[in-house]
Amino acid sequence: MLVAENWKDYELIDTGDGEKLERWGKYLLRRPDPQVIWPHNTSHELWEKADAHYHRSHLGGGDWEYRKDLPERWTVSYKNLKFYVKTMGFKHTGIFPEQAVNWDFMMGKIKKAKRPINVLNLFAYTGAASVACAAAGASVCHIDASKGMTRVAKENLELSGLGDKPVRFIADDVIKFVKREERRGRKYEAIIMDPPSYGRGPSGETWKFEKNLYELLELCLPILAEKPLFFIVNSYTTGFSPTVIENMLRLTIGKKYKGTLSCGDLGLPVSSSGLTLPCGIFARWEE
Repeated sequence: MLVAENWKDYELIDTGDGEKLERWGKYLLRRPDPQVIWPHNTSHELWEKADAHYHRSHLGGGDWEYRKDLPERWTVSYKNLKFYVKTMGFKHTGIFPEQAVNWDFMMGKIKKAKRPINVLNLFAYTGAASVACAAAGASVCHIDASKGMTRVAKENLELSGLGDKPVRFIADDVIKFVKREERRGRKYEAIIMDPPSYGRGPSGETWKFEKNLYELLELCLPILAEKPLFFIVNSYTTGFSPTVIENMLRLTIGKKYKGTLSCGDLGLPVSSSGLTLPCGIFARWEE
């Protein structure tokens, strides 16, 4: 498991009874987490002092309950990167802090490459990986179906003082975009993707993880450069082992390019108990 241990503006304080207590900057959030199937081991006093508490509904979704007024959004920093966070629908905040281990990996690979690196970030959400790659000196193409999330990603880039970096922000269906890039003859040294379990494109296109992921990996092969640097797939889809994704990379990227494959869980340290909370899976191919 890769554990994101280098945060200062984020802290997973405690877990128990299906919830997690977190510090985002100076604000405390209490959110449900399906992985937390153990009881509280501590009676941490901050549980009742959370500034916002997300309650699930038995009908699906849920709502935030606020102990005090929060700003519409606020900023958190990770090393030299800055991001906007806010209380969003479906318990989200706009950032997945466990992904910091991937940001570190990508920035390190790009800086050490000593050559121009073009990165394609698919299902790019609010652009944390796009910001990290731009900060390391790469040119980035950021693709997400949501115009709103794409707008936030651009704001995150500007917030980090990187507004002048070569980053293209495009709201589009991922599969259609990759097919067009092949026709255009464009090539990328690195590809990142965070495919959802299920989703819809801007024109109603449907995406299903188990049906479409392998197809997308095959479609990415023609747009990879002659000497790729890395390929990363992240997933929060339940029921799949990271080895499943590594197998798909081995059958696609690994057949065409020599390199190293790895996979595993992403996690966050729980400061009050010493536990580690698993937060998703990843697989990587790297030069």
